[in-house]
Amino acid sequence: MDSISGAVLGVLLGMRHAGEPDHLAAIGTLVAEERSARGGLRLGAFWGLGHTIALFAVAAVLAALQATMPVRVADLFELGVAFMLLALGARAVARAAREGRSGPSTVHAHHGGQHEHGGPSQHVHLGRWTLSWRPLLVGIVHGLAGSGALTALVLAGLPTTSARLLYVAFFGAGSVVGMSLLSGLAGVPLARISRTPGAARVLAATTGIVSMAFAVAWGWPLVDRLAR
Repeated sequence: MDSISGAVLGVLLGMRHAGEPDHLAAIGTLVAEERSARGGLRLGAFWGLGHTIALFAVAAVLAALQATMPVRVADLFELGVAFMLLALGARAVARAAREGRSGPSTVHAHHGGQHEHGGPSQHVHLGRWTLSWRPLLVGIVHGLAGSGALTALVLAGLPTTSARLLYVAFFGAGSVVGMSLLSGLAGVPLARISRTPGAARVLAATTGIVSMAFAVAWGWPLVDRLAR
């Protein structure tokens, strides 16, 4: 496989990779809070960026050393993803319970004055760093979990270190594009759902429960394997 075909394949596989169930479970709990197409697009982009940073960092070390990640370390990274999904799910369920029927209650400013009230998502003013850093960290954890298998594949298929790193970089770019599109598209119906606070609350609770169920189903075999 040459560098150009490897780069193209990396982008395509990265876009496909973004749609895997564990990624959707994690970002779904965040997009359900944002409830807008633009917000979903931004969350997906930061998830993809964090994913790429972790993948590239680990792949660079392993490719330079001509080594693969130990199986036990890879399992530990995957278990970290399971715990993260569990935490995100629990947070979404707790948030849904806390918001109540009227939707989230927040303190925000209008024309120099501050007030607090419950309402649909367009009244939720989350700080920019909150929106940015949480999906970035989620993406980094996912990237660490997938770096071992990806690097092993790249080492087997590409002849030089530069070609391998180029593949990983384009794979990461594909994951940024893929997750941005998926989360942005998800934000369109969520924006409509959020107009009804009760429906938005059910949505948040549902995404949280799905995330926790996926975490248990995925993490339990890993715990069993690591305990041996």
